[in-house]
Amino acid sequence: MSAVVVTDNPADGRFEARIDGELAGVAEYQLTDQLVVFTHTEVEPAFEGRGVGSALARFALDQLRADGTRQALAVCPFIKGWIQRNPAYLDVTYGAAAARQD
Repeated sequence: MSAVVVTDNPADGRFEARIDGELAGVAEYQLTDQLVVFTHTEVEPAFEGRGVGSALARFALDQLRADGTRQALAVCPFIKGWIQRNPAYLDVTYGAAAARQD
């Protein structure tokens, strides 16, 4: 199985996931001075079940963390649910308590 390659396309306000060069999914966002507001995530039906959505979420949140200037505000149900299942990303999530380090 080919790898999912994710890139940021700031001109269109979205992260794009590609498999073998074909657009497999997108995570749309809007920027404010303090936030990256995730508004919609969509995976093309032909690529469902191949980890495209998770790759989009992980890449976007890792990039946000590395940049360090904004926090994530997930109004998109997919991104919101993904963060809830991956609490290591709570530290970059607006309004969330930081993940506990037990």
